Amino acid sequence: MSRFLRNLSFILPIVLLSAGLCTAQEAAVKAGKYDNGKMWTFDYPPTEFISETYGFTPDNGWFEKARLGSLRLPNCTASFVSPHGLVMTNHHCGRGSVAQVAMDGEDLLNDGFVSSSLDEERAVPGLYVDQLVAIQDVTDEVFAAVEDAETDAEKASARQEAIAAITNRITDAAGGADAGFVAQVINLYNGGRYSAYTFRRYSDVRLVMAPELQLGYFGGDTDNFTYPRYALDMTYFRVYENDEPFEPEYFFQWSKEGASLGDAVFVIGNPGSTLRLETMAQLEWRRDVQEKAIVDLLNSRIGSLMSYYEDNPSPALLNQIFGLRNAQKLYTGRVKGLNDMVIMAKRADTERQFLSDMDAKFANMDADVQVPYLTVINDLANIVEQKREFAAEFAAFIAMQPGGNLSSATLGRASVGRAYLNQKDAGATAEQLQPYVDQMSSMTQDPTIDKLFLANRLADFKASFGDDDPIVQGIMKGMSPAEVAESITSNSVFSDAAKLMEAMENDGIPADDPALGVANMIADRLQAFQSAFAGLGAQETELNAQHGRARFEIYGTERPPDATFSLRIADGVVSPYEYNGTEAPPFTTFFGLYNRYHAHMASEDGAEWVLPERWLNPPATFDMSTKLNLVSTNDIIGGNSGSPLLNKDLEVVGLIFDGNIESLPSAFIYQTEVARAVSVDVRGMREALDEIYDVDRIVLELDEGVLVATEAEADARQN
Repeated sequence: MSRFLRNLSFILPIVLLSAGLCTAQEAAVKAGKYDNGKMWTFDYPPTEFISETYGFTPDNGWFEKARLGSLRLPNCTASFVSPHGLVMTNHHCGRGSVAQVAMDGEDLLNDGFVSSSLDEERAVPGLYVDQLVAIQDVTDEVFAAVEDAETDAEKASARQEAIAAITNRITDAAGGADAGFVAQVINLYNGGRYSAYTFRRYSDVRLVMAPELQLGYFGGDTDNFTYPRYALDMTYFRVYENDEPFEPEYFFQWSKEGASLGDAVFVIGNPGSTLRLETMAQLEWRRDVQEKAIVDLLNSRIGSLMSYYEDNPSPALLNQIFGLRNAQKLYTGRVKGLNDMVIMAKRADTERQFLSDMDAKFANMDADVQVPYLTVINDLANIVEQKREFAAEFAAFIAMQPGGNLSSATLGRASVGRAYLNQKDAGATAEQLQPYVDQMSSMTQDPTIDKLFLANRLADFKASFGDDDPIVQGIMKGMSPAEVAESITSNSVFSDAAKLMEAMENDGIPADDPALGVANMIADRLQAFQSAFAGLGAQETELNAQHGRARFEIYGTERPPDATFSLRIADGVVSPYEYNGTEAPPFTTFFGLYNRYHAHMASEDGAEWVLPERWLNPPATFDMSTKLNLVSTNDIIGGNSGSPLLNKDLEVVGLIFDGNIESLPSAFIYQTEVARAVSVDVRGMREALDEIYDVDRIVLELDEGVLVATEAEADARQN
């Protein structure tokens, strides 16, 4: 046995047992070559893979058009879809912009927005899109900056300084931010490689068209992460330069035929974050502690908000609940995936293969040659074991930062107030104390929600630490979480920012304030947890980089890195899948949209499937058999929203907007059996624009590349 395997042999039985490999059938599960995904980077374009898999060989021009036609929004992906700067993305990506440009008396979210002329396109303050114009490998420069650093803190500091210097240098070389250029250093393979990306930033972006919320989010939270779907999740902007429509060199023409079953399709977008390079020990931490704690947090807070919403409905609160429910589905799906025996068996086999390949690569090296990542799997497992010692604290204190939207403002103010008093006693000046005052006064929260969230937090303490814990006993004193929360919020100056400021100006904060008492009781344990976790996190970051570098050493660019909200190419095919004992179709149509509406309107709770007036009375020429949504096997995740779905000729056949429920474990593994990306079909978008919204000038621009200023000009041209 080589020294590499000797160093790691003790952990393999633990990994395999904890992954559930307890039968011959489970042990026979083998990892696929691309279980870690197919989110290819433009640094290392997959020319050979595409040629071998799909029978055509893309050249440099193909990849250049794919890169420059795609755009990155601050939160999503978009793309140029006309030679006149028309930009396509999802409705849920542009929803904030739609609300932002609404004028007095308008409800553009619910009513939709259609500009009938160029003059009516509305500028969105602060909105920008970034186009990736250059890529430079800066790995050696970053590695050189940290090679002499000894501690994890020194390495992190040296790395940050090097990245900042690279970013500034490349931004300046491109012309600077004032000229519309920004640079970003992207880490790939968890820091195993580094690339400097130069973006051209377009800051004059105007809203052109957005459907009603009921179409963009048809089916609401209930249909979210499901399929079959019937959503028109699209929005259109336009980039302007010098107050004229920008004319990009590269854009994606709309396909007239769309995609067919089995067609190769490509997603060009910015997937947010995946965790496929994490070790088994790290995944098991997520399964047993982290993701489980997040789900518990979301369940309790959503329950509290729903109970409040029943008597105090408001659009803002409903949007908050929708956002949390989206996260709830996401993390529940992750937990389910992490408890799936086959998925975990595949991940274990991936790790086993990596250990074997590592051993083969370094088996004959000289004994005195030092390889920093030789024992990285073992080292990461040791870090996880230390993290597990704080599992109770992790669950009890999760999302408890002062001012957080899932925590009590009363407890948040009290935590800051404790620090304020400590600094004051230590002789801090009024100027030094002012940031604490500002932070406490800025925390706002509805008093009822504050009380509910405080009760939730106290329940977290009980569940995590147990009834016999001294902290729990000291806080609860035999009462329920709700009773204690009621008592604290009724008797603490921290329960109201104005009351707190008044107390500080007059008699000061009472030493026996009940909220301050809770903050004092948890302070030592919270600080110990935060300090230990920060140290372990720094070590884990460095080890993750070593792990990524090791994988790159062995596999090179034949296996793509994890997602990092950087531009990727994801290949796939249009494909149905089996679910619930039947088969999900590759395409849905407008017939299904109306069937969904009529079926749910027979019930008392069909609000998520209500159709706006113009959709209830479509013109006779509207073809309900037109394909509306489709599914494909492309590798996507959050951040890919708004990505164009393209055929091999780089024509738009769809617009990515979601994944199905079976795709939620995609954070950890890429699978094609039932996981699917969900897109709006180009044919459905065209039919809606032409027949329902009657924006002929936009259809003309998308189909023929012709820009006209008004609808009247478009009508005249068609006639």
